[in-house]
Amino acid sequence: MKAVILAAGYATRLYPLTENFPKPLLDVGGKPILDWLIEDVAGEIEEFIVVSNHKFYENFLSWIGTRLEKIRVIDDGTVTNETRLGAVRDMQMALEAGEIDEDCLVMAGDNVLDFSLVPFIEYARKVGSSCVMCHEEQSVEKLRRTAVITVDDNWKITGYAEKPEEPASNLAVPPFYYYRGEDIKRVGEALDAGCNPDAPGSFAAWLSGRVDMHAWKMPGKRYDIGDMKSYKAVKDGMNLLKK
Repeated sequence: MKAVILAAGYATRLYPLTENFPKPLLDVGGKPILDWLIEDVAGEIEEFIVVSNHKFYENFLSWIGTRLEKIRVIDDGTVTNETRLGAVRDMQMALEAGEIDEDCLVMAGDNVLDFSLVPFIEYARKVGSSCVMCHEEQSVEKLRRTAVITVDDNWKITGYAEKPEEPASNLAVPPFYYYRGEDIKRVGEALDAGCNPDAPGSFAAWLSGRVDMHAWKMPGKRYDIGDMKSYKAVKDGMNLLKK
């Protein structure tokens, strides 16, 4: 299988740190964020396709020179936050460039995890459907800023909403997805149907209304580096990840 890593954002809330450097390549625990993600699942992935904006394209090309895995960097052509394509359109570009027709792991390139994604991949293969990860979130305000799902007793998704004003549950969905080959091909169909191109979860939400999807409950924590405060907290608190 292949993996698509969405890394075309501009991280304006981290300026000036990311004004001229991509957030996914920031150092955490002695190496770039992307190294943590890639090394974790390298044994499961045939090729990684990283989608960058044009501004940071050369940074990613330099970075892949340090890696042994098969990695391709796609330039989405944008140079400013205002002209960004959005995560779903970037996903579509990666699918076309990578000629992806098999199962695919899609993940945001700016998150740090204190657990492995391999059991998530194994779970998706076992249930035989496209899957999302989820975790319990008690803050209603935080739930209103993310994707929220409802599930049945078998963890099949029964409802999916992006940034709901009235969350239907406390199950939040971070930007990590396992898509079956026949499902991920429908990205273009979803965009044509009005799927929001900005949020990566909007495609999963659209798809969940058309095919069976399941959720996997995260066994650990996800650290979303959104601003300088959260970046400092991750850097200070992730020494446990060092190998």
